[in-house]
Amino acid sequence: MVMRGMLRGLGSGKPASARAHAGAASGRGADLGQRRALLEAVEDEGLGWFWASNVRNELTYLSASAVQRFAPGAALFGEPLSRLFETVGEVREQPQRPLSFLLGARSRVVEHIVRLEMPEGPQWWSLTGRPAFDEWGDFIGYRGIARDISAEYARQCDSSRLAEYDSLTGLANRHRMGTRLTAILTAFRLARRSCALLLLDLDRFKHVNDTLGHPAGDDLLKQVAQRLGRIIPEQAEIGRLGGDEFKIIIPDMDDRGKLGELAHRIIQMVSQPYSIEGSRAIIGTSVGIAVAPYDGIEPDELVKAADLALYAAKGSGRAQYRFYSNDLKDSAQERRAIEEDLRDALPRGELQLHYQPVVRSKSHRLTGFEALMRWNHPERGPINPAQFIPVAEESNLICALGEWALRQACEDAAAWPGDLLVSVNVSAPQFSAAGFVASVGKALAASGLAPGRLELEITESVFLGDGNMAARTFARLKRLGVRLALDDFGTGYSSLGYLRDAPFDKIKIDQGFVRGSTEEGQSNAAIITAIVGLAEALRMETTAEGVEAMDELALVAARGATNVQGFVFSRAISQADVLAKIASGDLYYEPSGPERHRADRRSLYRTVGVIHEDYRYDAMLRNLSRTGARIDGLIDVPVGTELVLDLGEGQLVVAIVRRSQDATQGLEFETPLISDGADGLCTRHRISPYALASAGMPLRALPRGEYPFLQDLIEPRDPSQPGRPRFMQLDLSATSSRAT
Repeated sequence: MVMRGMLRGLGSGKPASARAHAGAASGRGADLGQRRALLEAVEDEGLGWFWASNVRNELTYLSASAVQRFAPGAALFGEPLSRLFETVGEVREQPQRPLSFLLGARSRVVEHIVRLEMPEGPQWWSLTGRPAFDEWGDFIGYRGIARDISAEYARQCDSSRLAEYDSLTGLANRHRMGTRLTAILTAFRLARRSCALLLLDLDRFKHVNDTLGHPAGDDLLKQVAQRLGRIIPEQAEIGRLGGDEFKIIIPDMDDRGKLGELAHRIIQMVSQPYSIEGSRAIIGTSVGIAVAPYDGIEPDELVKAADLALYAAKGSGRAQYRFYSNDLKDSAQERRAIEEDLRDALPRGELQLHYQPVVRSKSHRLTGFEALMRWNHPERGPINPAQFIPVAEESNLICALGEWALRQACEDAAAWPGDLLVSVNVSAPQFSAAGFVASVGKALAASGLAPGRLELEITESVFLGDGNMAARTFARLKRLGVRLALDDFGTGYSSLGYLRDAPFDKIKIDQGFVRGSTEEGQSNAAIITAIVGLAEALRMETTAEGVEAMDELALVAARGATNVQGFVFSRAISQADVLAKIASGDLYYEPSGPERHRADRRSLYRTVGVIHEDYRYDAMLRNLSRTGARIDGLIDVPVGTELVLDLGEGQLVVAIVRRSQDATQGLEFETPLISDGADGLCTRHRISPYALASAGMPLRALPRGEYPFLQDLIEPRDPSQPGRPRFMQLDLSATSSRAT
């Protein structure tokens, strides 16, 4: 066998080993050709392209089929790869390092997603490559492959967008907003930065859905999203949580003055009329505001704070905003208790009507009274209507209370002289109720009151429902002979169409236009003039509400208001006092009040901290306004002394003593306070929890109350001298005024 093989090899003319080498070479040549053909097919079919770069990471080779995708004559070869290919910043929620960084570090490039601008539009490629080295180990550039993943990338983007964005409005969804808030608060905690959170939901959205249908409701939500997008700051992100709930995250924002202004603009913008499928819809919104780290450090904590603020805003009558404060937890519990007790208040006879006089602006002669509801709780005492009326509206008790008030007012007014009117407020739900007109007729019949002496005060919110139904109700009321007044004109959804279509006899000028109308730079006086002129042109009377000061009375009278109502003449009085006034035969009221309007002062009785230089005292806060306060507790503080009031929850106010007598000081604030969105006042800025942590307090949201060590944050006048008191302080816990 061996001999036979050798003979065969000799017969071929070549040694066996030579023939073996030749066969191997022939096979390698065939393999190279086949490989080249395969690579060319891959390139031609666009399944993948090859690329290479030089030592300067400039493109030196790119498959011909890939080159054809660029604009004819485009400069490619010799151009830096990082200039040709733009790194996509984030893939599958994970950030990508820039391509220039990877190439500069001579790292492997693995499925790196890049964006290219092509004549037909942007494309996305996936680059994979590795650094190449010569036989001496010197870097000579990159060698790699590229794939067109535009279609795949678009599908991924769509899938990611569906997972993170609301398909109806295009806004971020609940999941994305939660993830974003968590990421922001985590990063900002390390950097000691702030972040504001606004929660809002739409008022009367359900009514639009019920009357116009769900497609109309969807269209409305889209329009709301567009309006919000136009008004929020550039750095903010807005999301729809579902239904009619929205969330806004605003990084690096803690100025409550600016946040209040933004919330007010949001309320005004959302409240403008909408055109939906040929119909006109009007809704509103309420806004709750919380700010990290002051109101919460963790996401759940901040969301809960904003939610409590939103609940409080809705409870204040809707179309309002509210900042979070620690007492809102107690307010929510108190609100629930009020609702429970209010259900039994009417059958128990705890509700009463008091009557505020309405007088002629020129003669001061009495023309009638407005009926105002009062609740004297057997345990809590008098409860402010601003507290229980919104509760009644939300708990569907308002119709029963309104019907009772209507009957009682007619019965009481029947005992007055025949020319005095009685005005009764009618809520939108009561107005829309099926038996409302019949209940008015029954109240008139049962009391014997002449229909022309009953004036129904109706707000513009009654027009938000079925316009045809409202028109029919107005027509039926006028057939009864009652008078109609448009209440709070100019504060809500004002439209001249209301005045054209509804047969009003009077327009009431809201107290918001009266307050401050005499202050320099205010436009309220011009607004009052415009409303009066409009009413006169339509042959209607006007009543200016909330007049408290003599200069306000002079202004509204000079501007032509027909009637005046407010504390400058009288507060609301009982039926017994009304009958006594009538019995006296004196149907005139003499005005009595301060000569000039001044900022509202709220009577308060609570302990606050007072810091002078580097010593802290306790004082009793008696009243508070935007521009000043009155405190008791420090003896003989000189006029001109600078103090710092600690109002609690990190609120410090620099003040100057303007009046001082014995233990009482009148203070003027260096920076005015702002509205908290309801009836309270707050500071624009607060001491940051980060600063408090530096002073020894654990890092957490601002707790309730004052902080005795805040004076440590104020630089002492003489660091070498320990803090010592400059004034004597009363013992606030004692009933006597002995000094300590």
